[in-house]
Amino acid sequence: MTTLADAGSTSVQTSVADDFQDWSRVISESFVPLKAYTDRPGGFHGRLRSRVLGQISVVEVTAARHTVARTPALIAKTDRKFFKLSIQLEGTGRLVQDNREAVLHPGDLAIYDTNRPYTLSFDGDFRTLVLMFPHSLIDLPVEAVGWLTAVRMPGDEGLGSLISPFMVRLADNLEALSGSNGLRLAHNAVDLVTTLFNGELDMKIDAGRSPHELLLARIHDYIESQLGDPGLSPSSIAAAHFISTRHMNDLFQEIGTTVAASIRQRRLERCRRDLRDPVLADRPVTAIAARWGFTDAAHFSRVFRAAYGQSPTGYRNNP
Repeated sequence: MTTLADAGSTSVQTSVADDFQDWSRVISESFVPLKAYTDRPGGFHGRLRSRVLGQISVVEVTAARHTVARTPALIAKTDRKFFKLSIQLEGTGRLVQDNREAVLHPGDLAIYDTNRPYTLSFDGDFRTLVLMFPHSLIDLPVEAVGWLTAVRMPGDEGLGSLISPFMVRLADNLEALSGSNGLRLAHNAVDLVTTLFNGELDMKIDAGRSPHELLLARIHDYIESQLGDPGLSPSSIAAAHFISTRHMNDLFQEIGTTVAASIRQRRLERCRRDLRDPVLADRPVTAIAARWGFTDAAHFSRVFRAAYGQSPTGYRNNP
């Protein structure tokens, strides 16, 4: 195993393996713990180029035929939860999760969740780009993203034809992803991915989701669009959708949460992201809180500390 890194803490790190055992170790260290298998261990070769930007990892993988698996035993060893978006750059990949299977050709994208079992197989030499980020960074309910795992999103049609080229350029320009601009680009990539997922979810709605699911999706979209409004409340949301507050509370209870908790969590995630955004480093904490509907600074500080274990200022100053 050879590991090379440019100077600087935010540099591109390159790991090269000509031994499958070394390769198994490096992919587990770079992503999450994985089991790796191959029927051709002799003469194996692999290269991994990675850059970590805040909480987002951007990793280009080039390797020979093999399979990786995320098993229940490995999942049980950690409470950290990530989504991984793969875009196939060369060769063919096969992703299996949640009883679905996606066969990926160059340009295709697919999402998978490290908190549930999956396998990813490559039947020959391949190159792929992986964007790995915590569940908390995406502005969609985890349950909604779960409808999209192991679903092939074509890179040559619809929103995929706009987003796929951007992701390919990321793979080709890892060295350029540095400093605050690199961090912003990484977050832009996550925002684009969220847009893609929203589009896919809309298509699923059109393909026949139940009125119950459709209503819940509309409520989620409404909440996202109104997070900055301090007056956003269960009653105002219910009124906007011509349903009773009790009916709406029942909808959220079915997915294991409450309306108020969902609003609070989404606001906190937006604040947490802004506090780590270098472009907003000079913006007061109170202004960031107010931007997302927290008008009481003391209340914001209390709920932020309860959620993340430190004050908003402490979180900003201790990446």
